[in-house]
Amino acid sequence: MIYFNQLSPLIELRKYIFILCFSVLCLANCTKPSTGIIIPDEPFETLSDYHFFEGNLADLSPADGVIPYDLNTPLFSDYSHKKRFVWMPEGTSASYDTDHVLDFPVGAVLIKNFYYLNDERHPEQGKRMMETRLLVNRGEEWSAYGYTWNEEQTDAIYDVVGDIKEVTWTNHEGEESTVDYIIPNKNQCKGCHAYDNKLLPIGPKARNINKSFAYADGEMNQLEKWESIGYLTSLDPESNRPHVANWEDDTQSLHARSMAYLDMNCGHCHNPKGAGQTSGLTLLADSDVGLKVGVFKPTVSAGAGTGGHTYSIVPGNPDESIMIYRMKSTNPGAMMPELGRRLVHEEGVDLIANWIEEMNPSRFDQPLDSSLN
Repeated sequence: MIYFNQLSPLIELRKYIFILCFSVLCLANCTKPSTGIIIPDEPFETLSDYHFFEGNLADLSPADGVIPYDLNTPLFSDYSHKKRFVWMPEGTSASYDTDHVLDFPVGAVLIKNFYYLNDERHPEQGKRMMETRLLVNRGEEWSAYGYTWNEEQTDAIYDVVGDIKEVTWTNHEGEESTVDYIIPNKNQCKGCHAYDNKLLPIGPKARNINKSFAYADGEMNQLEKWESIGYLTSLDPESNRPHVANWEDDTQSLHARSMAYLDMNCGHCHNPKGAGQTSGLTLLADSDVGLKVGVFKPTVSAGAGTGGHTYSIVPGNPDESIMIYRMKSTNPGAMMPELGRRLVHEEGVDLIANWIEEMNPSRFDQPLDSSLN
């Protein structure tokens, strides 16, 4: 016969094993692994804390679930380069939308990195990281967190006040270029990202990301890639997918390239629900060329913003068009876009000027000002 006092050591051992297993289970369920992606309620102090990238942070090698993407026509930002990524919580996806930004799930993060190549002709000579911007979907609207890269290029630090950093690089022509690069403060983010008085993304609309991308496992249309990995649902048949031109692709029409350029660089403000709605301009890719785009449209502003000109666009005459004047200006009271640049985008100006020059004035209702007839 076995007495109770002989069983007690076995009971105590089993109790210890049970407690140990229970503790390990709780620890596994209540904490995230050190390599996992974490999205806190408040921003981390450093970019590395999120675990979006593996290895050397400046190499921007994405972790599992962090997907690179690109735009047909990107925003001009003083000739900086950009690498974009998206991450969504496990088991969630964005819903397809033909007109607006994709309907992202709560917790989704858009990661946009800005950098300059040391020599545009030789990318292998390295780059200088400038900033990383995160947009985090909090539900009703998105939160914007800016991170400024340190001089050692080892990490980026959360920065609400912004900064100005001088950067020098060699351009494609072998010329040395320099700019005082502007890192926006937290309040300036909403200047461009405001839509219907909410902070929302600009880039990831179907028409902007409907393009092929060279992924590590092969080239694929981005919309189809997102669908294949569970990041996108309700994708329309290919015939119903909007698409904007690449502004640099001269095999596409001048009109399509120009409208794509205006859409990305101006349309985020100049639309019926954007920050620039009071101007009366609607500079979206599918806008009809006419008064809403600025043709023979008198400006609602005055002073430095007009350059002494009368209409936003004078068909056939870019030199008399306020749009060109403002694109060529670096005067804070006149330049457009008014945020996000210090330099004139010479190639962008040439594109829009050629587009205006090719417009036939007889196609449009003539203004009463006979000097333009």
